Amino acid sequence: MTAEKTQQEFQQRATELVKKMTLEEKVFQTLHSAPSIPRLDIKAYNYWNEALHGVARAGVATVFPQAIGLAATFDEDLIEEIADTISTEGRGKFNAQQKYGDHDIYKGLTFWSPNVNIFRDPRWGRGHETFGEDPFLSGTLGGRFVDGIQGHDETYLKAAACAKHFAVHSGPEDIRHSFNAEVSEQDLRETYLPAFKKLVKEHKVEAVMGAYNRTNGEPCCGSKTLLEDILRGEWEFVGHVTSDCWAIKDFHEHHMVTSNAVESVALAMNRGCDLNCGNLYVNLLQAVRDGLVEEETIDTALIRLFTTRMKLGLFDKEESIPFNTITYDQVDTKSSKELNIKASKKCVVLLKNEDNILPLNPKKITSVGVIGPNANNRNALVGNYEGTASEYITVLEGIKQVVPEDVRVYFSEGCHLFKNKLSNLSQENDRIAEVRAVCEHSDVVIACLGLDPGLEGEEGDQGNQFASGDKKTLALPGIQEDVLKTIYECGKPVILILLSGSALAVPWADEHIPAILQGWYPGAQGGRAIAELIFGDGNPEGKLPVTFYRTTEELPEFTDYAMKNRTYRYMKNEALYPFGYGLSYTTFEHTLLYVNTDTLGKGSNVECMVRVKNTGDYEGSVTTQAYVKYVGEDAPNCQLKGLKKVSLLPGEEKDIMIELDDRAFGLYNEEGEFILNQGEYELYLSDSQPDTRSIQLTGKNPIKIQFHAPETVLLGE
Repeated sequence: MTAEKTQQEFQQRATELVKKMTLEEKVFQTLHSAPSIPRLDIKAYNYWNEALHGVARAGVATVFPQAIGLAATFDEDLIEEIADTISTEGRGKFNAQQKYGDHDIYKGLTFWSPNVNIFRDPRWGRGHETFGEDPFLSGTLGGRFVDGIQGHDETYLKAAACAKHFAVHSGPEDIRHSFNAEVSEQDLRETYLPAFKKLVKEHKVEAVMGAYNRTNGEPCCGSKTLLEDILRGEWEFVGHVTSDCWAIKDFHEHHMVTSNAVESVALAMNRGCDLNCGNLYVNLLQAVRDGLVEEETIDTALIRLFTTRMKLGLFDKEESIPFNTITYDQVDTKSSKELNIKASKKCVVLLKNEDNILPLNPKKITSVGVIGPNANNRNALVGNYEGTASEYITVLEGIKQVVPEDVRVYFSEGCHLFKNKLSNLSQENDRIAEVRAVCEHSDVVIACLGLDPGLEGEEGDQGNQFASGDKKTLALPGIQEDVLKTIYECGKPVILILLSGSALAVPWADEHIPAILQGWYPGAQGGRAIAELIFGDGNPEGKLPVTFYRTTEELPEFTDYAMKNRTYRYMKNEALYPFGYGLSYTTFEHTLLYVNTDTLGKGSNVECMVRVKNTGDYEGSVTTQAYVKYVGEDAPNCQLKGLKKVSLLPGEEKDIMIELDDRAFGLYNEEGEFILNQGEYELYLSDSQPDTRSIQLTGKNPIKIQFHAPETVLLGE
């Protein structure tokens, strides 16, 4: 049975079911907390569930690294493996909850993940929920996440994924309910839409969630341009659309595009927003009576919603659903814990390793000092939209587990995460003497600094300390850098671990600290993973999915959604640490063996055979990255268009094929047309970007291949 035929059959069954409902029954089925209809054998169902990096908010589940950390793996196979594990745990929990009659929020199979918004500005508090700043990476990893969540059964979905927040959404958080994101057609098509398009067209994501803000004047959850013209029209999306939570009331309360709740629900429903996260859609009863919404429009929405529930197997016999064999004992298993540690290791980015100070040899040291507010901070392991882990291992705990018993581990919190003292009655910097004492008695010092989800997150999250979850600056908060300078002045070797969900400006550390690791929010097992990497059990392989800037001041206005001078694709200044950058304990060499053409045209398919060799002393994994640059006026910088990851033993080499179709070389013009421009193109192949800063940091020049396009052609959508 083809997927299209299965879809049609489920739609037909959903149509027959909806015909049997009264208008009032229909209206209440458009709410995220859809009630039961006993006379039609319809159980209560709550659509609201979260699975950003593990099944969230409903008890114990594996808490994987936060999405931005997973993005740093540059490993699409790993992303699907993790999402498949999340989906298994989701089914195991769902089956148990159904058995005991629990139909509450966070207990369904419709997971509102992944978040494929572009991390446009490093100050955005929710950026750590995304796969970074690049549309290609976001679409590639987001697509494989969808595959893992939804599964590959020919008839049923294992769970339903949701691409959010559609579209042009990346802060500021404190004005998101009234904000109008103004964006050119070129930026819309080239930056903000590609990941969503890939998830819809290629990966058949089941649901799409609208955003809170307006885009070019239209509220996203009621936008003709986004929902009708692009999503349903151009992309032929057949799944369902949900609003973000209570976003529809913003239409009349904050965006002022409607006058009252009845007009707001009419606008959203008529534009194709099928599901209301919230309760405003009860006003659809009045909207129908007032002639603002046709009952048939609600029918269409419900057919989409019930089609999803039928694809999940919620209306078929239990024994006919393959995923009903997944039981609660498949939640939080030994294998998922091992996968979690593996993922945590893979997401760590080695930013600096002067004189190969890392990895440390535990047999050559007698004492280790661990200093910093994130060293023993569980919150800095997990990010937001998290589940409850059965075990948390902080960096301090991980180091204690990894070093031999005869190695003394000293600890000082060093300072508060963002305040200037830890004890209210103390003087400022009240742990600095302890910091010096720890340094004095330690052979090597590991500083663990950065942020936690209390400093960057979603507006309204409990615990946000400032700026509604957005960061005010890119600097280390509070007095963390002062403490780091004190540690450095003590004269001992220093390793800096940064735990954060976003880029930090750390130019002083880059100049003075010999080794720096970016650990993100590395998951519940993250402390163990980081400790093992530091002491040589494993090799860092992460690459930056975002640019690390030198200063806050070089950024455009936070509210400016034009891409000019934003992200590695358009920035003019030199980065502190560029997108795509990340070191290893070993070294890799790339050699071009073959390229099949030097000419580009419509239908072109470029094939490059590259030999990758591990030329160092450690086993390691490397991501070969393909960047395309059009050598034309006002063209973007190089853009990531291909990835291939391999693992190699010392001295081992493998040949890999990088394939790029004509679309990898296309650019959108100001009218939003997708064009292969006449002229010269460059393709770069290496394990980093071809920018001057990456070359300086790695000491390597990438492979450069030149192409010519003899004429300008329209590639079309």
